[in-house]
Amino acid sequence: MVYITREKWLAAGRIYVVSRRVVPVTVTPCRHMGMFDANLAALRALPCLFMARFFDLHPDNPQPRTVGQIVAMLHEGAVIAYPTDSGYALGCSIDSHDGADRIRRIRHLSDKHDFTLVCSDFGQLGQLVHLDNAAFRAIKASTPGPYTFILPATSVVPRRLAHPKKKTVGVRIPDNRIVQAILADLGQPLLSSTLLLPGAADPDLLTDGWSIKEELDHLVDAVVEGGIVPPQPTTVIDYSAGDPVIRRQGAGDITRWE
Repeated sequence: MVYITREKWLAAGRIYVVSRRVVPVTVTPCRHMGMFDANLAALRALPCLFMARFFDLHPDNPQPRTVGQIVAMLHEGAVIAYPTDSGYALGCSIDSHDGADRIRRIRHLSDKHDFTLVCSDFGQLGQLVHLDNAAFRAIKASTPGPYTFILPATSVVPRRLAHPKKKTVGVRIPDNRIVQAILADLGQPLLSSTLLLPGAADPDLLTDGWSIKEELDHLVDAVVEGGIVPPQPTTVIDYSAGDPVIRRQGAGDITRWE
């Protein structure tokens, strides 16, 4: 038996694979991508077929075996909801070409939305962005923590992930042991976006894994439970023009950049 990700269509056998289960369907393959996407969307609307896996991790000592299962799904192109130090977020592997599109659809974002690359440590961050001495010292001293930094991207960053004109990218190193364990096993950054749903009356309701699973059960592949994590936006510091500019004051202290 061959397992493929939920976005893959095996035309020869008309088989759609969901969470390691093979489900026969009667959808005719179509060269027109709009029709193809519509077919997949119709399948996802069937609750009996698509349910997110739920992973309950200890917030201080994440279980390695469970972390490995999450990472295996990410390598297969999964979109996950996971905890950070500033609330829950949506994430996928940077190698997933349709992961970003799925996150945009969940949040109703335009194709111009800037994603953040979530890094395991300062060494990984330094491979993705160009840092002058001042930025190096300031960012190293304030990470890990609830900050997002916008910096010129290096050639390591896929062109599709950088700002089309400024050639910049947002990066951060969260102070959360669960996401740090996932990143260490994954071996690369996560493409990420804050979990804010369109039209949500109270974002404070999405502060734990079970609430998120109830809301996004048929839209994401996995939900990682890490306890109650209140949403607190990161502080955004923009180094695009060289000198730092505070774009958003959030949970991180801005004294260093005032």
